[in-house]
Amino acid sequence: MSLHTLCHTYKKQFLRIAECRGIRTSVNALSKEAIQEDDEFRTLELGVQRAKPRERRTFEAKPILPPRYKRQKTDQDWGNVWPAARSFHPATVPFPIRQGYPAIGEPTPDKWGNAELMKIPNFLHLTPPVIERQCEALKKFCTAWPANLETPEKQEKHFPVTVQRSSYLHSSPNIRDSKARIVTYKLSLKSLDLDDHSKDKLLRLVGDRYDPATDVLTLVADRCPLSQQNYEYCRYLLSVLYTESKKTEPWEHEKEVIDREFYIWEGSPSESSIMTIVRAKEGETSEEDLKAYKEAVTNIHNEGEDVSTVSRYREAVLKVLELAS
Repeated sequence: MSLHTLCHTYKKQFLRIAECRGIRTSVNALSKEAIQEDDEFRTLELGVQRAKPRERRTFEAKPILPPRYKRQKTDQDWGNVWPAARSFHPATVPFPIRQGYPAIGEPTPDKWGNAELMKIPNFLHLTPPVIERQCEALKKFCTAWPANLETPEKQEKHFPVTVQRSSYLHSSPNIRDSKARIVTYKLSLKSLDLDDHSKDKLLRLVGDRYDPATDVLTLVADRCPLSQQNYEYCRYLLSVLYTESKKTEPWEHEKEVIDREFYIWEGSPSESSIMTIVRAKEGETSEEDLKAYKEAVTNIHNEGEDVSTVSRYREAVLKVLELAS
């Protein structure tokens, strides 16, 4: 008996039993599916079944937009295009730029693919309108300028000391820079209450740190590791210089006129001689002529004899003695 005949016989017996138990309806559905499955066996496929080829997608070519600098408007806000410091970008800058060493027979390289333009820092973000806008934004963080400090003379009078420091920022394993510790302390010598003796002594102590052309004393400190320490050292150094210049040693009273470092007209034989002559003559000598004679004598002793000092001394003598024609 074949396998197909045997299966068909078992199906008939199963249907009879199902009818007896009252499940004929559900069994009929099962029997129909079984009969349909038995009518045709599934095909045994050996090997991999090839997939049907998919339809190729078609891509639409998008239009190529022109460079950005050709689409920019003439009345655009440049602060929005270039808001902060950045590397040079040729497609953003709407004007031609050339930089670099040209090859023989060729012009200077333009901005496209130019590595020289990307090396150097640029300030394209600092245009006058952007700077004005940033200044307006910073005004709310600023305080009003103090009163009575409108001129440099008033500022120097109330704030005679100027302190200069430098800060350095760079990318390295150590953020400290040895040059950041340097402090420069400047002040005007006329702001100190010094007489002639104290001023002369102070100038001898400071040496070439005093500039007579600007009347500025400059102290530079860099021996301490921190700038605050060098600043405090400058203040200490100035205090010591001021205190020492005010002192008068006992031996300083033993100095004679010939021992002085520079000529002083007050109390000198020249002053007594000219005053004797002025009192003896009939006319009166003006204060301006006496002051000019004093300056001429002082200059000829301190600066030395030359054509200029001798000429001024001659004119002063003629005016004092009323011999000028």
